[in-house]
Amino acid sequence: MYQPPLFRETRPDVLHALIRNHPLGLLISNGSEGPVANPLPFLLDADTGPNGRLRAHLARANPQWRLLAETPDMPVLVVFQGEDSYVTPSWYETKRETGKVVPTWNYATVQVRGTARVIDDKDWLAGQIAELTASQEAGRTEPWQVTDAPDTYIAAQIKGIIGLEIDITAIDGKWKVSQNRPVGDRIGVAEGIAAEQKPAGGMAQLVRQYGGLAGE
Repeated sequence: MYQPPLFRETRPDVLHALIRNHPLGLLISNGSEGPVANPLPFLLDADTGPNGRLRAHLARANPQWRLLAETPDMPVLVVFQGEDSYVTPSWYETKRETGKVVPTWNYATVQVRGTARVIDDKDWLAGQIAELTASQEAGRTEPWQVTDAPDTYIAAQIKGIIGLEIDITAIDGKWKVSQNRPVGDRIGVAEGIAAEQKPAGGMAQLVRQYGGLAGE
């Protein structure tokens, strides 16, 4: 990933927070006919191993897991996309001063590299889906639990999936959120995004935070 120093994010807690807040990652690996990619919801075990571990499951009918199983410890890439927003030049103070501006796109993203292992164990899979479900149902008034469904039904569903563990070897973050613009432009971007996004927040907050603006 191209990472100008100004956009590089290296703090583990910030990188981990993006993964947990945007857990649907794009799993990318190599196949005999070229790259293979599938979106999967991931769990992050930040304290497992030297760099942490990702866990997921995918359908047995999905051929990507077989490609991974054929090559033990195959290197993979997982991309997690955070907040993003189009940035119009109309928000820039520089537009009114010189007119020398062009559109761009702001975004926060994390890329994780690691080695993948296929897990074919019903107890592991049961624990995986229970934890993943709990992580997404937390905060709901009446959270659904795996145990709410009949045992025989869940057992049949587990037979149709396969597990995946990825030991993290590298994690890179890029927060391109207008840090390279003059302060007047940063203020305009934050205010413009906040006015147009419903609900407000997200990218506008990142522009304020990384741009050193008041009200972060």
